[in-house]
Amino acid sequence: MTQTFTLSVPGADLVYDVRGPLPPADGRPVLLMIGQPMTAEGFGALAGHFEDRTVVTYDPRGLGRSKRSDGRSDNTPQRQAADLHLLIEELGAGPVEVFGSSGGAVTGLELVATHPGDVVTLVAHEPPINAVLPDAEAADRARARFHEAYQAKGMGAGMAAFMVMTSWQGEFTDAYFEQPAADPAMFGMPDTDDGSRNDPLLSKDSWAVIDYRPDAGALEAAPTRIVIAVGEESAGTYTARTALGTAALLGQEVTVFPSHHGGFLGGEFGYAGKPEEFAVKLREVLSAG
Repeated sequence: MTQTFTLSVPGADLVYDVRGPLPPADGRPVLLMIGQPMTAEGFGALAGHFEDRTVVTYDPRGLGRSKRSDGRSDNTPQRQAADLHLLIEELGAGPVEVFGSSGGAVTGLELVATHPGDVVTLVAHEPPINAVLPDAEAADRARARFHEAYQAKGMGAGMAAFMVMTSWQGEFTDAYFEQPAADPAMFGMPDTDDGSRNDPLLSKDSWAVIDYRPDAGALEAAPTRIVIAVGEESAGTYTARTALGTAALLGQEVTVFPSHHGGFLGGEFGYAGKPEEFAVKLREVLSAG
C-alpha cells in the first residue's frame, strides 16, 4: 500500500510517497528513488518490482505536487539535496539507499557530498554534467541551442532540438551545429506554440543541474558507496558520455544497466524501457554493497 505525506520545509511543501512500512520491517535501508525534473510518478513501474522493500519517491520542490513558496523557479542540486536531507530525517529510517535518475543522479551526488551520513549506497544513473566532458564548452552551446529553439517557437521545437542533442553520437562537433533546425514532426510532436516558456527541462530553470561540478574530494571521502550507471543502449550519447566522465572523475568504471536513459520506465510514458530487467540489475548492484 502507498501512503502519501507532505513535509513542510523552508520555502516549500514536499509531497512524498511511502510504499511499505517505516521503519522497514526487514531492517534493510529505505530505497529512495529520485529524479529531476521527473517527479515520483516516473518511478511507478520500477517501484512495483520492489514490493519487498520500503520505497520512497517524492516530487522535488516546485515540480508536480510539491508547491514552493520561496518565490523562485530555479531547480538547483544544492537546494534539492538540502530538501532530501530533511526528508530523510523525517523518515527516521536513515541512512538510505538512493537510486537517482538523470538530474536526480546529480542531486544524489550533492547529497552525498554535503550529507555523507545520509546515504549507504548511491546509484547515479546517467547524470547530465557538462563539466566532466572533454567538449564541455560545445555541450554548453548544444544546450543553448535547444533553449533558443524553445524560446523562439515553443515546446515542440524545443523538445525536437533537445531530442537531437541527447541522441547525438560522440562529441558535439561542427557537424552537429551545422544541422538544420529539428522538425518536431520527426519526433511525433506538434509544432504549435501555447506561449508558455516555463518548462523545467527546456527553460533555464534547471541549468544549475547541468552546470554542477562534483566535489570529487568530498565524494571520495564519504562513507557512501557510489555507483555510476549507464544504459547499454545509451552508448555514445550525451548522458552516456557524462556518466563515463563522472565515473572517471571518481576513479571508477561505469556499471552498465539494461535499456536506455529511461530504462526503468513503463510504457505509460511513451518512452518504455525494460523495468523488470532494470530492477533485477538494481537489486544486484544494491546487494553487492
